Amino acid sequence: MAKKDGEKIREDLFYTRKNGYDKIDVKERLKIEEYCEGYISFLNNARMEREAVRYAIAEAEERGFVEYSAGMKLKTGDKVYFNNRGKSLILAHIGKKSLEEGSVIAGAHIDSPRLDLKQIPLYENDELAYFRTHYYGGIKKYQWVTIPLELRGTIVLKTGEKIDVVIGHEPGEPKFVITDLLPHLAQDQMKKTMAEGITGEGLNILIGSIPYDDEGSDRVKLAVLSLLHEQYGICEEDFLSAELAAVPAFSVDEVGFDRSMIGGYGHDDRVCAYAELKALFDIEGNPDRTCVCILADKEETGSDGVSGMQSRAFETFMKDLCTAQGVDLRRCFEKSFCLSADVTAAYDPIYPDAYEKSNDSKINLGMGICKFTGARGKSGTSDASAELVAYLRRVFDKNDVLWQLTEMGKVDKGGGGTIAMYMANRNIDTIDAGVPVLSMHSPYEIVSKLDCYMTYKGVLAVYTDDSEYEVI
Repeated sequence: MAKKDGEKIREDLFYTRKNGYDKIDVKERLKIEEYCEGYISFLNNARMEREAVRYAIAEAEERGFVEYSAGMKLKTGDKVYFNNRGKSLILAHIGKKSLEEGSVIAGAHIDSPRLDLKQIPLYENDELAYFRTHYYGGIKKYQWVTIPLELRGTIVLKTGEKIDVVIGHEPGEPKFVITDLLPHLAQDQMKKTMAEGITGEGLNILIGSIPYDDEGSDRVKLAVLSLLHEQYGICEEDFLSAELAAVPAFSVDEVGFDRSMIGGYGHDDRVCAYAELKALFDIEGNPDRTCVCILADKEETGSDGVSGMQSRAFETFMKDLCTAQGVDLRRCFEKSFCLSADVTAAYDPIYPDAYEKSNDSKINLGMGICKFTGARGKSGTSDASAELVAYLRRVFDKNDVLWQLTEMGKVDKGGGGTIAMYMANRNIDTIDAGVPVLSMHSPYEIVSKLDCYMTYKGVLAVYTDDSEYEVI
């Protein structure tokens, strides 16, 4: 057999993964840049779930979406949204077919790891004022010291009045910080493990040092409270009904000499939330089946609570849509398809021992399809069927979406959770797919522009696919 015949056979039979930039043309590169400009703007300003919801509602209403109310009559082409307490959001574009034939769902989460302020956060120690924090989600605590932080969130007064807070984001505004020991005095600290070197109770944020001009106690604390009262009209008791958090004060920037990547806080999972939101907005005409976009809260802490994906809020909204068409919700769910749009771990060649190179996603190879998540023996996961993976292969290839199959590191080291299993538990065929991320859950995560765009393109392909999908 000639050598060239062997090369042809290899090309036909081997599965190979190729850098996406070797597969696209200049026109597609321009689309990538245009898409990522919008994403960078979104991520710079939506750093908390409430902010992401407000952004999404404003953009949706500009495109004809209206807030859903119980009993609303719906017809093909109607666009509605359900605002769940300002912390999660569900949008729907009613399709041509009845919901008895199912819906197409894309679900992402809009919460990210951060440092929540405790309910009684403010204290003074040796004439320095601090906020006590309780970290939210999975973090490496040492990554959060000696970096600039900004304060964001909402204070709700006893009267019910809401005060939105953003301090430290704009140029010229003060930043906040968690201090660390200097190397000269850190001999004992340096002997500890990375997990022990900085403790949860040690993540206290430095917020002031000038004392109030009187002879009483806690003068620096009083001075800080005086400033907050002057600016926001609050007293210390108002922290009891506040949701305030410290997040990294880094801007979202292009990374690399070639500007091929984006660095910033909160890619997990707002990079997928933006992709599915924009895909819903970019559907031309009316979709074949009703398209649903979920922006969920609480994924980083297990999807519990009224705004998490384990809440019945999703069923309530979908049942209302089904009732309007005289459809049984159970029949709708069993014919529906959900793309759980969540990020995955990108292979990092600096830490090769943590990964299984041939099965983990890589930067610039496109959207990562994750058949299952969970940990070790696939615990805590929904393991998508082979039929479902084959369906995505067909849809993505038909629409020139660059994609790759992925896991989450080595078998006994990796693992992670998404909203997929909670959707699957509702008898909805579900699979994870999203953007590969370097330095995931850190204050400054890295993603590829190409992968961001291909994730958007993948969600749009699923929304607009008119081929017959059914459980086999």
